[in-house]
Amino acid sequence: MEHIPIHNRLAWFIPVRLATYVILFAAVVLWMGYPGFLRLPFILYSILALSLTLLLAFDRRRSMPNLASVVTILHFIFEVIVESGIVYATGNINSPFSVLFILTIASAALVYRLVGTLVMASVVSFAYAVLIWLGLSSTNSTGLSGSALRIIFDVQDEVFYSIFLHILIFYLAAFITGYLAQRLRYQDLKLADASIALRKARLETDDILRHLNSGLLTIDPYGCIVFFNRSAETILGYDEVAVSGLSCTDVFNERMPNLASCLMDAIHQRVPQMRREIEIIDGDDKKVPLGLSISLLTNEDRALRGVIAIFSDLTEAKLLEAKVRAGDRLAAVGEMSASIAHEIRNPLAAISGSVEVLKSDLELTGQNLRLMDLIVKESHRLSRILSEFLNYARIERAAYNKVDLCRVIGDTIQVLRHHSSFHDKIEVSFESGNPILYVVGDEDLFKQLLLNLAVNACDALGVDGGHLVFSLYANNDEGSATLRVEDDGEGLSADQAKHIYEPFYSTKKLGTGLGLAIVHRICSALKLGLGMDSLPGEGTTFSIVFRLFQSPIKSAVAGIPEELETTRF
Repeated sequence: MEHIPIHNRLAWFIPVRLATYVILFAAVVLWMGYPGFLRLPFILYSILALSLTLLLAFDRRRSMPNLASVVTILHFIFEVIVESGIVYATGNINSPFSVLFILTIASAALVYRLVGTLVMASVVSFAYAVLIWLGLSSTNSTGLSGSALRIIFDVQDEVFYSIFLHILIFYLAAFITGYLAQRLRYQDLKLADASIALRKARLETDDILRHLNSGLLTIDPYGCIVFFNRSAETILGYDEVAVSGLSCTDVFNERMPNLASCLMDAIHQRVPQMRREIEIIDGDDKKVPLGLSISLLTNEDRALRGVIAIFSDLTEAKLLEAKVRAGDRLAAVGEMSASIAHEIRNPLAAISGSVEVLKSDLELTGQNLRLMDLIVKESHRLSRILSEFLNYARIERAAYNKVDLCRVIGDTIQVLRHHSSFHDKIEVSFESGNPILYVVGDEDLFKQLLLNLAVNACDALGVDGGHLVFSLYANNDEGSATLRVEDDGEGLSADQAKHIYEPFYSTKKLGTGLGLAIVHRICSALKLGLGMDSLPGEGTTFSIVFRLFQSPIKSAVAGIPEELETTRF
């Protein structure tokens, strides 16, 4: 059991004891006019009591515990001396102030517990016996001799029984007060341990609740907000201090009435709500999807104490879900494109060849010639769509090699200049701080990736033309290189930007909707970073992040296989 320093046990009762004895001294010595031999012991007692009080008040670091113990012992000794003097001066064995000895014993119980109290009872009993002995000796003029003791035991039975009764009372008081003080101390320690454990549990619980990734709030049966953790502040855009104690209806009705309605319905209907989705407006006036669960908080009698709401921001989950759905669609389209290519391409080639022969052999004019030209044109268009289908379907497992990205970009620009979408009003430039820059990847897929981006940019520039810029820079610290393909065309709206990588989605009249879908699939296959930034009327910029090629020694350290030609994902 923990030992309590003597300072803590003496801090409160010494001033009370001093005040008590000041009153007694004034009553016995000054008012009742008894002999003044009590003045010196009482003055010494008062000095000791005052010294101990000051010592406890100013020695806060408890650097002198031994001094405090010595002063306490002297305090009790002079207290017994003062009490003995008062009893002796006020009638000795018949003095009504002998009860003061019990007060001393009780005081000792507060400091020294049971054993110390019994020792103090022994000291008090001895002092009382000596006091009676001195009184009887002076009364019978026998002096300090054995005759006084014979008077006590042989002659005056009432004196013997009085002394015996007093001593018995002293020990009985010592035992009772010491035992009670010890039991009280034991209970205090248990209560203190329980308080510490409870406080620790509350602190740990509060910390856990406040640091939950999910938002958590509680309201009382009247709909007032009781608790609001940090995640709730972030998600909902409210400060806990500002909303604590306010009605949830008043707080949430402006931006998130659905949340307030769910909370109040749980209170009124007393029915918990399992996982459901609602939409709120956060502090930045943005729509946020919430996953919400509401539980009832009841006491032992099943009376409603409040409602607990746990919620989380589903924005990232929704985005991830959309990406997964898009991936599923892409996989389905890839499988479908392979089947379509096998089933349609050969008959289409026969039809297209036959139409070409008929056009050259027949002399068609007017409407018939226009229809024949339309058949040829649409046959070529369908063949191009099938070719893009095949390209899209073949992008599955890419080979990783050492590729000079600067050379690939140069070759792509040369191919672009002979493409049908390119014309003289389009200016193409290439900017790079490195004449040669080696990256890891598949050269053929790189060319396909860059050509699709370049053709998409030329289509965006249209007949009016504009600037198409390839800019490449390396970040050796991160082991990456970033290529930016930028045009100053018409740009894309926010709604269009959401769908640009979806197959068959196109903003062009004659577009197949597979160009940027192929770009996205290549980047996914090669583990390249892909980003897009576009504003209507200001053009579009695509950013692709490549992994720099490292030497065999550096590659081994970085965990990249040395034989890149045979490394496949």
